[in-house]
Amino acid sequence: MPENYFTSKFPKINCLVYNRLMLSVVITAWNEEKNIARAISSAKPVADDIVVVDTESTDKTAEIAKKLGARVFHHKNTGIVEPVRNFSISKAKSDWILLLDADEEISQDLARHIRSAIAEPDVDYFRIPRRNIIFNKWIQSEHWWPDYVYRLFKKGAVTWDPAIHSIPFTRGDGRDFPANESHALVHHNYNSISRYIEHMNRYTDHQLEQVIIKGHNFSWTDLVSQPIGEFLTQYFARKGYQGGLHGLALSLLQAFSMLVLYLKLWEKSGFVPESVTADQFNRQLTTYHQQLTWWKYQARIDNANIIVKPFLKLLRKLS
Repeated sequence: MPENYFTSKFPKINCLVYNRLMLSVVITAWNEEKNIARAISSAKPVADDIVVVDTESTDKTAEIAKKLGARVFHHKNTGIVEPVRNFSISKAKSDWILLLDADEEISQDLARHIRSAIAEPDVDYFRIPRRNIIFNKWIQSEHWWPDYVYRLFKKGAVTWDPAIHSIPFTRGDGRDFPANESHALVHHNYNSISRYIEHMNRYTDHQLEQVIIKGHNFSWTDLVSQPIGEFLTQYFARKGYQGGLHGLALSLLQAFSMLVLYLKLWEKSGFVPESVTADQFNRQLTTYHQQLTWWKYQARIDNANIIVKPFLKLLRKLS
């Protein structure tokens, strides 16, 4: 979809006065007293109805939401948002729904684009890009941007599977908002290492269930292959290296997350002992030497000019 799709189709329309199609903004939250006011305030310019589903918060999340005029419902804490999505959606009054996490916000530009989008008669749902703000920086590597999410849809057009990070089921025709800043949700993701580790511990518990369901049996080689594979993917394949220290730190944290996941799988098996020698470990590491060399050259190729690229490709082949 071209970047000027919405502005060209509805050039001078004020989102507060034209053709008020009803829109519910639905927020699922747990212990988000530091974020919930920002999320609700950002939703007010675009929302006819604001719903907050509180999942057994122990802080003032529900109280703050009520004071700001949201309709508040309660649901048991499942640890992740996906099992609560369908319940949350069912509480919306409007035909159009915008899902918002408590650590997200809607910019004024995005609010205008949303109002224009829901007037489009032939579209049932939209994917919206997200700007992930991590450790005080907008992360733009391929894993984190444009990070499209299914958030704006007609009621009944999108339903969720309860599995962590699952892709929802969709009905009808969908479109993507353009991948630019003015069309993106702002996601205030991890603001500290402690928060990342806290989330990682909870997420890996749920990811472990999926690994077990798939029938994966633990091997000590998982503790080498899975973290290294994840690091190579995040840092090189998805160009995390372009993000400087932030990119390196996030790639290492993602690799650490995979290490923790497979250590938990070992724990689930009862910490069954395996014989691992230094030679076996070294051989396992050696299998990744060629991959690392290939990706190091690829990173240089990606950043080289058209004259140097063929030379670097030849060196990579010879190496």
